[in-house]
Amino acid sequence: MAFDIDMIKGVYASMGERVDKARELVGKPLTLAEKILYSHLWDGTPTNKFTRGKDYVDFAPDRVACQDATAQMALLQFMHAGKPKVAVPTTVHCDHLIQAKVGAEADLKRANQTSNEVFDFLESVSNKYGIGFWKPGAGIIHQVVLENYAFPGGMMIGTDSHTVNAGGLGMVAIGVGGADAVDVMSGMAWELKFPKLIGVKLKGKLSGWTAPKDVILKVADILTVKGGTGAIIEYFGEGATSMSCTGKGTICNMGAEVGATTSTFGYDESMDRYLRATNRADVADAALEVKEHLTADPEVYANPEQYFDEVIEIDLDVLEPHLNGPFTPDLATPISKMGEAAKANDWPLNVEVGLIGSCTNSSYEDISRAASLAKQVADKHLKTKSQFTITPGSEQVRYTIERDGFIDTFNNIGATVFANACGPCIGMWDRYGDKASDGPRNTIVHSFNRNFAKRADGNPNTLAFVGSPELVTAIAIAGRLDFNPMTDKLLNEDGEEVMLDEPRGYELPPEGFAVEDAGYIAPKEDGSSVEVKVAPDSERLQLLAPFEPIKPESLKGMKLLIKAFGKCTTDHISMAGPWLRFRGHLDNIANNTLIGAVNAFNKKTNFVKNQLTGEYGGVPDTQREYKKAGIKTLVVGDHNYGEGSSREHAAMQPRHLGVAAVLVKSFARIHETNLKKQGMLALTFANENDYDLIQEDDTFNFLDIDQFAPDKPLTIEVVHADGSKDTIIANHSYNNAQIAWFKEGSALNLIKKENA
Repeated sequence: MAFDIDMIKGVYASMGERVDKARELVGKPLTLAEKILYSHLWDGTPTNKFTRGKDYVDFAPDRVACQDATAQMALLQFMHAGKPKVAVPTTVHCDHLIQAKVGAEADLKRANQTSNEVFDFLESVSNKYGIGFWKPGAGIIHQVVLENYAFPGGMMIGTDSHTVNAGGLGMVAIGVGGADAVDVMSGMAWELKFPKLIGVKLKGKLSGWTAPKDVILKVADILTVKGGTGAIIEYFGEGATSMSCTGKGTICNMGAEVGATTSTFGYDESMDRYLRATNRADVADAALEVKEHLTADPEVYANPEQYFDEVIEIDLDVLEPHLNGPFTPDLATPISKMGEAAKANDWPLNVEVGLIGSCTNSSYEDISRAASLAKQVADKHLKTKSQFTITPGSEQVRYTIERDGFIDTFNNIGATVFANACGPCIGMWDRYGDKASDGPRNTIVHSFNRNFAKRADGNPNTLAFVGSPELVTAIAIAGRLDFNPMTDKLLNEDGEEVMLDEPRGYELPPEGFAVEDAGYIAPKEDGSSVEVKVAPDSERLQLLAPFEPIKPESLKGMKLLIKAFGKCTTDHISMAGPWLRFRGHLDNIANNTLIGAVNAFNKKTNFVKNQLTGEYGGVPDTQREYKKAGIKTLVVGDHNYGEGSSREHAAMQPRHLGVAAVLVKSFARIHETNLKKQGMLALTFANENDYDLIQEDDTFNFLDIDQFAPDKPLTIEVVHADGSKDTIIANHSYNNAQIAWFKEGSALNLIKKENA
């Protein structure tokens, strides 16, 4: 039986009436995304038609999911909300703080020793506030959610950008910052600008070496890392219905890499099969009763150009396996062109490590197809040329693939099986020890989702390429980036030329899933007696103090902290990897603020001019000097600023240190919201060329902040060192409620005030 079955049945009970009313208001057939959005309005039955990409709308999500790195700050904030219990079903998953080094057993043991303080805090605070707790080793949040909590037609938010993975089971699942999660956990409405809609029609059917991963790698090629911003991507067509549920999850998971609000698929038989295989027949039965509401109206998929803002068509019959990278997930290369591309770009052809698994590709189907290739190493007298690692997505998957012999197959080719955790995918990989920053130029291939510089191993010279588990496995066997398993032969240990057979696998375990201890700990019914302890001298945890409002007078005489050049992701603003240990201690983790951002004036990282002394130093150190002097600062950035993870630390850290405003060419959606939630100014250049006006010694004066209002740009006077001035017009997307967050100092301050 499923978790929260009564909640799910309640969603379905009201869905039909709400969808019918929405269709009447909109005046035309509805997409699946519209059906889910309109059936989850905070006010219940729809009364208004919303304009895509313009109207801010209050929603009522069904549940919240948090991973351990972001849950710390989210729950530290929730403790200030004055609520005895979460208002909606909520879970915490311990998956980010387990470093991959030796192997699953040793790595998990070490994590339980080094991060026990954090795990104990999360377990106790979950117990106190009625939150389900998944202990270390239980699995990666998104795989565990897909196996246990996702349901067709539902709406979920999660404190991780890859929450969107649940779209594979027909949800609208959206990554958010912790402050957004606190709103929903506190029983308040959750606000989102009504998304635009992108339709992706999948023709044909996947076969041979091509996998679901190749679909999203191609979509990333088409849309780029910002092409999906502000939009929901909805997949449909014969190629969609012929694909497994977990394959759909892979595609939705990497929708975060094109900036999409989320991605989703209409309910079909593959979802029904997956629900029943994961012991949720009750959900499958309930979904069948309302199945017409769990996919788009037929007219939508028949004539998609009339109902979506943009339509993309991909023919799966001709789609080729891809590798995307390095350094960005949208640089796509068909495998047949990789040799040519590698030569042209001087990419190292020798592949040192192949890594499969992660929240993106760790299903039973993924592992079984990769294992079919690993088995050929012995059968064809081959030898694996690259190091090879596997990261199972959940204990249920790990237990089942061990039972079915796949782990033995991998062990036989010298593979390392890491813990059921994020590991290398988020930089929790002890590949180089303390020497990562000076690591050699090298190539790795993986089936993860992101491949930013230093993302996996901390080495800026590692070129990481993203592919399907099947292609990664084949390339690891061959040891070369330019190996095309569809055409190329390998020389075996007997001196014979052989080819790898196409991968084969199972959508679901033929003998069913099995697990002894899934890793779930239910909370107390009444947690009022549970004490949450945070040691005052802890280096890992720090109770939060409310942010003070940014006063208008402090927005004059502001200094430039950094003008970031080029890509500036949340990894650049607040690195993960070894810094994850400070995610619950705002002041300590603030010491990594913007240390990865490239200074536009000298093209160096963590090296900016201190206008008070004229000397150069690290970004956090310089900012602390400004804070000590009582001077607010401004950060300037390029396009898609804040791309990547949902981590609200990238907003909270600058706020804590005294940054008042961020002025960029464009924002990634989640980061813009996070800045607003923390009471900061998130602004965009009305004229992008004004970015070039910003000089290293500039001082800024906000001339009309006292007139801060929706749809009214702000005027900034830029005073240069020689006394000359420029005037910049800055746009913003604040509504009245968000302006109230700014005036109160943060959204959390406003919640606390309203609950007083």
